[in-house]
Amino acid sequence: MQRATEWDEHQQVWLAPFLAALRHKARRRMLPLYVSGLIGPGERKSMQPMASRLAAGDYDQLHHFVAAGLWDEAPLEAELLVQADKLVGGGDAVLVIGDTALPKKGKHSVGVAAQYVPALGKSANCQTLVSLALVRGDVPVTVALRLFLPENWASHPDRLERAGVPAACRAHRTKPAIALAELDRLLAGGVRFGCVLAHPGYGLSASFRRGLTERGLAWVAGISRHEKVQAPDLPPLSAEAMLAEAEARDDSRHGGRKGPLQVRFAAVRVRTADSLSQREDKRQPHVPGDDVWLIGEHRASGERRYFLANLPPETDLRTLARIIRAREAAEQADRQLKDELGLDHFEGRSWSGLHRHALMTMIAFAFLQSRHLAQAGQARKRRRSAAATNRPPGRPDSHAAPASSAAPGPPHGGDG
Repeated sequence: MQRATEWDEHQQVWLAPFLAALRHKARRRMLPLYVSGLIGPGERKSMQPMASRLAAGDYDQLHHFVAAGLWDEAPLEAELLVQADKLVGGGDAVLVIGDTALPKKGKHSVGVAAQYVPALGKSANCQTLVSLALVRGDVPVTVALRLFLPENWASHPDRLERAGVPAACRAHRTKPAIALAELDRLLAGGVRFGCVLAHPGYGLSASFRRGLTERGLAWVAGISRHEKVQAPDLPPLSAEAMLAEAEARDDSRHGGRKGPLQVRFAAVRVRTADSLSQREDKRQPHVPGDDVWLIGEHRASGERRYFLANLPPETDLRTLARIIRAREAAEQADRQLKDELGLDHFEGRSWSGLHRHALMTMIAFAFLQSRHLAQAGQARKRRRSAAATNRPPGRPDSHAAPASSAAPGPPHGGDG
């Protein structure tokens, strides 16, 4: 009981700035209730089961808070950026951009359609959210989840109206366009990171990569093995062919769900050579693009991944591998949001309901990460204290941290 009370106190402190962003008294009461329902026990994290476990008499207010109420989530989204940056922001953080798919039955939930799901390698009936996660070391915090509307939704005004899609969001936008808009929101919110890592669904877009460069950002972008690149005195080759003879280096520290993964990385300098399908004017002759890194990741399972990166020529392979490893942490966050916090359990059909539920899961996940980092910091303090106690009198501690860095901070993990 004492631990439960302590946990509640930590949660109350964590949620205080979020509650300050809500002006309505009932909403300030519903937010902690909803977050507690997501974090607490129970397999289903939709409103009815959570209300029955926490406070059956509050179901109507809980439903109104998430699915029906007229209020602006932007202040909560802005506060999430502030708290995420405090937890894992910094020059060594990586912003990972990708998809998360929410399987659905039927066709009435906003944005649901038969769509390709990279994690499954096939199409499925689902909603697709553009996802942005801030990662430092092996600690991720998801900071944005925004629904992608397929063209067969954007072309039906009545359907959009019934789902409550705001007028400003009804025009069809590609996933890369949504990602860039969310990225601008993060930059305006002061989120700090050193590099963007984009999944292939985004990295294959030359205009997306150009958008990152125009914003002055360092980036590593996934591509297909067929993507054409060029090297001096060679015609355009596929990424796969260009790396076929490149020297690779083992990286067995690449963390996986079942322990270390055996991974090999190779990298060469090339020039981009975007395919005809990606050139804005196909009548114009091909002109070689910018100098970039071409990186290959080869796993023991046989899986191969390819990336382009605009990092400087002096960047070493160890740094490139460290950035790419952030994808594993972001994918772990995606699994936890679904498996533990019920991101895919929302049963409503509206635009606002889905996005508010997603926002609540992100706030809950960030709180859990704050506790993880706090406990890790406390464990480091105990180890240092124990080492100091067991050290023979008069013997200097060669491993002691300088006085200027004695205050513990969030763990950064290995540097690759």
